[in-house]
Order: sequence, then C-alpha cells, then structure tokens
Amino acid sequence: MRIACVGGGPGGLFLATLVKANDPTAEVTVFERNRADDTFGFGVVFSDATLAAIHAADPVIRDALTQYGVHWDAIEVRLKGERFRCGGMGMAAIARKTLLAVLQQRAVEVGVTLRFETEVDLDDLSGFDLVVAADGANSRIRERLAAVLEPMVETASAKFIWFGTTYAFEGLTFVHERGDDGVFAVHGYPISPEVSTFIVETDRESWLRAGLDEFDVSQPPGPSDLKTKVYLEKLFAEQIDGHPLLVNNSRWGSFRTRRTGRWQHGNVVLLGDAAHTAHFSVGSGTKMAMEDAVALAAALAAHDDLPAALVAYEESARPSVEKIQGSARPSLSWWEHFGRYHDTLEPWQFAFHFLTRSISAGKLARRDPAFVAATRTSWHAMHGPAPLQTPFRSRGLSLPGRWVDVADVRDRALWIEAPDTEHGLPAALASLHSGVLAGPALVAVHGGSRLTRTLLAEESRLVAGTPALVVDDELTPDDAETLLLSGRADLVGRTSGPARDRVAGVSRSVGGSA
Repeated sequence: MRIACVGGGPGGLFLATLVKANDPTAEVTVFERNRADDTFGFGVVFSDATLAAIHAADPVIRDALTQYGVHWDAIEVRLKGERFRCGGMGMAAIARKTLLAVLQQRAVEVGVTLRFETEVDLDDLSGFDLVVAADGANSRIRERLAAVLEPMVETASAKFIWFGTTYAFEGLTFVHERGDDGVFAVHGYPISPEVSTFIVETDRESWLRAGLDEFDVSQPPGPSDLKTKVYLEKLFAEQIDGHPLLVNNSRWGSFRTRRTGRWQHGNVVLLGDAAHTAHFSVGSGTKMAMEDAVALAAALAAHDDLPAALVAYEESARPSVEKIQGSARPSLSWWEHFGRYHDTLEPWQFAFHFLTRSISAGKLARRDPAFVAATRTSWHAMHGPAPLQTPFRSRGLSLPGRWVDVADVRDRALWIEAPDTEHGLPAALASLHSGVLAGPALVAVHGGSRLTRTLLAEESRLVAGTPALVVDDELTPDDAETLLLSGRADLVGRTSGPARDRVAGVSRSVGGSA
C-alpha cells in the first residue's frame, strides 16, 4: 500500500511511524511544506491520565518526555496576591521543536520517507492508495472536500496569543492580572529548564482598550506582535520576576472549535486538527492527533478493506473527541467571562470556580481532597453551615437551606427559561435584565442546557445583583454543592412530580416567567 501523509506535525509523523512499523512493506511518505526544524509555538503538554494508549502504541513519546520533558503534579492559580495549588493533576510538557525532532528520527528509523519544503494537494497524490490529511486546523484538503465532509467552525469571542518566557514556572500555572485596560490571564508551564510557554487570554473589549488590535494578522507567518510583547511584559513583570517574553509567530487570534460531519471520503481521511479542535485549556491538540494516529493505524492493521478500515477508525476515535469537545465548551466559556469572575468572586472561590469549570467538586476531591476541603472551610468561615444547609434570605424571602422545592419560591421569583444553545442567550439575557427591575427576591433559571442555565444564573447574581436559583431535576448533591461553592448559583432546586407542572404554569409577571 502507498500512503501519503500530508502534514509533518506530531500527529502525521506518529501515524506514519505506526503504519510503517506495523507493515514494513507499506510505502509511507510524509509531505511537509515547512523545513524540518520550523515550528510555530513553544511547547506541548500531555496529561499523564491520557497517555496510556499512545505509550502502548510506541514508546517514543514516553522516552522523549523522560529524557527531555518536564513533569509536575499540581496546578497553581494566582490572583490578587494569593496562590492556590491543586494536586493530583499529573502532567508533562516538552518543547515542540524537540518533540518534532524525536518523531522525525523515529519515523526515519522505521523507514518512512520524509519530504520537507514540499507542498502538495489532492491532484498531486493520485498515485497513492490512501491520503491522510494531517495538515492542521486550516486544512486545504478538508476544504477541498467540504461539500462531502461538512466542516463546521465556531469562533470564540476571547482573544489569545502565544509567547515563551525565560521565567521558570514550576508547573501549569494560571496568572490573572487586572490592568488599566481590563483583566488578562496567563496559561504558563515549563517546557525545558530554560523556557516556559506563556499563553495570554483576554476578552475582546480589554484587547481593544489596550490598543492591541493594530498588528496585521493577515500577513504570512513569521513576524510577531512586538507591541503586545512589551505591553504584557510590563503587565506581568512582578509575576515573572521581570523576565522577558520570547516570540515565535506570536500574534493574537480567536480560538476556533472545528467539527467535521465526516472524517473520511473515498481514499482520503482526516486526522487531528484537520478533523477537530478543542480549546487548549482542556484538550491538547497534539495529544488528540496522536490518539487519532493510534486509532487509524490500528484500523488499517485490522482491516484488509480500506473503506471498512476508515469507517472503523472514525467510529473508534470520534466518541472520545466529542467527549473532549463537550468538556472544552464550558472551559472556553469560562475564558470568555473570566474578567467578571476575577472582579466579583473571592480569590478562594475564583480558584475553585476555575478548577470545576468541567468537573464537579467530588471528582476534584479525588485528585486533591485537601484543596476541596480548604474550599469548604472558606465557605464555612463566610456562611457558617455547609453549602446545602446554609440559610438563604433575600428581600423578605427566608429559606432554611439552599436546595429548595420550587413551590416554596414560585411566587417570589422571576422565572427565566434558558435556551437550548448559546445562540438564544441574548434574548434570555434581555428578559432577565428587564425582569429584575421589578425587584424579585431571586431569578429562577430552568430548561435549556447546563451551560446556558449556568451563564444566566451567573449573569443574574454577578451582574444584575439578584440571587439565582438553578432548577435542574438531574442534579446530584455533588453537582448542587459545586454550583454553590463556586458561586455559580445561590440556590438549587428540582421540579419533579407536581412541582414540574407548577413551574410550567407560572404566569408571565413579576413572580412569573420571562
């Protein structure tokens, strides 16, 4: 079999290596438009918990991380002069250039042909039995077959930019600073003894106020935004002890979440970012591409029929990708609103809010019980009883605890139905802000999705200044406690049985629905 892999990133190189190692008779060629030592960005981070399948397929990544990587166990959150550490995370990182060099060497060892500075399209590859499009998020092959593969993209409102720094972070560290123009946040992590990755995110409004929109991002890759470099070096000088930022095609962008209706057509198959992306705060694109490579290589080895192999690959790899993308959306939403959380939540609550953006308190406690215990202690110091048993009072309404029967608040709440998707949020937000002018004791949010309910509840309590009740029949005690501890809601409730009918029948008035 003749196989062309278009794209010489980690995913493409790993796939080529696995296929050639499984079948030495296969002719495998990697086409990469850049030079062998070209790379954009600084480091690649892996979670210990997700590397088992990659290690089992080939030890090259494990060996590279052992020899050249940096490992840590805790995540640190910094803001307002305080630092919070949560352990049990288990991560490792390596310089992207080092990783590529190791993977290139391994590919050559097993007999893969590497052709650098060679740009190809489908018309150039008609002589190959299989074409693997590992050509990244801006895949030209995917776009060529867009009518069949049905690619979709969602662009986030937050802005981000990648730098490096000579400051040595101890592990994955999130640093939040409010400057004159707004709140900026850093994802920092070490990739070698000399260099750390330094990713900065902010909201669009802060980015514009700071005048950081002047750089022409449409120019070819290479030049970096030096004005932003100087601005951020000054803003984060104390946090990184005056160390400089390092540039490598460093320019602002907005994260694009990509999905593809089909990953394969004919003898063409997508791999990695060409097929899917997930926000880097949850899913490592490199790790996901390498997992795709494991699944595709296994499918090719298990099936003599190529179409059957490609279908099996997609059926095997897609579920885990969709799970990661599902977790990434709440995380990405967090980054679109983190300035609000920075300004309104106590530091301990901000850190807990951040670390539970995709998981519950119970799951987090299995990683670091001391961190969650400290969060509960901070709640006790502020409120007295445990979260679900804490009394609630607002505008003459008194309740003995925070998990309520909706019948007890039916006539004192403004009822807001959350939309199924975020596209419906503007109308719901408008109803919320007009409704609270009448002075309800609280806003009760029901329906929709967990994410849209949470966003409306946070808008009510953190922006409109009105306590929020999240109504969800499927909440567990763990989920409910997480909502309260994190400051996402003031109350939680259910509408099971007769109560469900009472909520459905509330009138459209103050104390009714919007």
